[in-house]
Amino acid sequence: MEKSEHISTILRTIPDNPGVYQYYDSEGKIIYVGKAKNLKKRVLSYFNKDQSENGKTQILVKKIVDIKYIIVDTELDALLLENNLIKKYQPRYNVLLKDDKTYPWICIKNERYPRVFTTRYVVKDGSTYFGPYASVKVMNMVLDLIRKLFKLRNCNLNLSESNIQANKFKVCLEYHIGNCKAPCIGKETEDNYNETIGGIKEIIKGNSNVVAKHLKQELQQQIEQLQFEQAHLTKEKIDLLENFQSKSTVVSPTITDVDVFSIVSDEKNGYVNFLKVINGSIIQGHTIELKKKLEETDEELLSLAIIELRERFNSTSKEIVVPFLLETEFPGIEFTLPQRGDKKHLLELSERNVEYYRREKIKQESLIDPERHTKRILEQMKKDLRLTEEPRHIECFDNSNFQGAYPVAAMTVFKDCKPSKKDYRHFNIKTVEGPDDFASMEEIIYRRYKRVLEENQSMPQLIVIDGGKGQLSAALESIDKLGLRGKVAIIGIAKKLEEIYFPGDSIPLYLDKRSESLKIIQQIRDEAHRFGITHHRSKRDKGTLKTELTEIKGISDTTAQKLLAHFKSVKKIKEAQRSELAAIIGNAKGKTVYEFYNT
Repeated sequence: MEKSEHISTILRTIPDNPGVYQYYDSEGKIIYVGKAKNLKKRVLSYFNKDQSENGKTQILVKKIVDIKYIIVDTELDALLLENNLIKKYQPRYNVLLKDDKTYPWICIKNERYPRVFTTRYVVKDGSTYFGPYASVKVMNMVLDLIRKLFKLRNCNLNLSESNIQANKFKVCLEYHIGNCKAPCIGKETEDNYNETIGGIKEIIKGNSNVVAKHLKQELQQQIEQLQFEQAHLTKEKIDLLENFQSKSTVVSPTITDVDVFSIVSDEKNGYVNFLKVINGSIIQGHTIELKKKLEETDEELLSLAIIELRERFNSTSKEIVVPFLLETEFPGIEFTLPQRGDKKHLLELSERNVEYYRREKIKQESLIDPERHTKRILEQMKKDLRLTEEPRHIECFDNSNFQGAYPVAAMTVFKDCKPSKKDYRHFNIKTVEGPDDFASMEEIIYRRYKRVLEENQSMPQLIVIDGGKGQLSAALESIDKLGLRGKVAIIGIAKKLEEIYFPGDSIPLYLDKRSESLKIIQQIRDEAHRFGITHHRSKRDKGTLKTELTEIKGISDTTAQKLLAHFKSVKKIKEAQRSELAAIIGNAKGKTVYEFYNT
């Protein structure tokens, strides 16, 4: 199926997360909404497989000019969101949801001795609702666990205090078979029953550890009091609880009408995600990009985006969930900065969506216009690292030794943010005795840039030293000797906390862990380490070879290499028969090696 350049770029950057995808036509109208356990695989399937077998799908794909998506936590969440969006937008190519069927909830009734049951309708009578559940099987599993753990009433009697005291009720079969403690005749106190309801709420929310801890304390008391039969029943409840895992995300319908906003930004752009939530369900999701003109703050960008998006989607919500409080006042609007609970969960979901959107834009930019992508990263590095020019040419140094032996160093080179492997260099340390990393660094920096100056080569805009203040200071000794102080930027990066050190400044710089500047520095540092270790191992292996085989008089390095290539180790050479050795290196040398190890 032929794809536009825009669609092809989206398909290359779409994430592997569960979520909902939306197809748009040339008029900007949603023509299809679908759910996916893996967004990338599902969306790609529309464009990769032969659509000639399905004429309607072929027509749909031809009409797609844009693709947007909302990521969620689980496939079940995607199913719920898909249902909401289809009902709201009724896309042309989706199955029409003509019935008024809704997903079920678990209700804890607002009454004395509350009942716990399932319902498809949320009634605003003060009762507590949990759901909706996209899988009835999962919901029934939760209810089954509750019934096994707790003894609850399932009758609809009016258990008012006056009715119980007047002895209006008699115990039923549920009491006799052990499923109910008969609060109807006063055999269970209201406080004890409400404590049970509290435990049920924790389980439904996924906080089963709270209930498990309480049961374990109860079990310990029963054992101490020699109540072994009760202890056995409690142990069975603990086992049930530990084996239970709910796979459905549960939200509260008390979130009746809320807008959720989140923001991420970089040097040139801000990205703002908007989620519209009604009765605990997301019915809209959209992300916009804002171009910075005058280094606007995140607060300024978010304020502008809130006005724009609420107007665009005709939102009249009186509550807005935000990642930080705004100084700008919005008359009649309450801003919420959640610390925990369902609103916090929704904010985190919005933050994940806006971050994915930003990453996708960056990936698309790197595919469509690599030079522009590189330019943006270099500008960010220039700002982050306090440089006077963009670091298009970077050189990084690392040294290695093994207990002071075989000291070597490596230099890796990045040009325009990419490795330039033809410019990588190895160094054997010549003037330093013993394991002195500082002196080794001083030597290789001097040798490298003395040669650059003598041969009139181009200098890098940035030198990166793998190490902290000590290594940087050693490198600066050579920079000063060569008269390059102030002519080339140099920094050190310490591995432990990834601190960036500058000459003459004892206080390190800590870049954001997600910063592209830090990622480039880490990448070239890791390359230097890898490249140096490879050279170091090679040199160490050659050194080991000399101390083992070349001690034998008449055995050269070439002969030793032949033996090792065939036998793979010195140990096997020692164990070899004379005839085996002679077959590889000849009778005379074979006899020499054999007698060296066997006399």
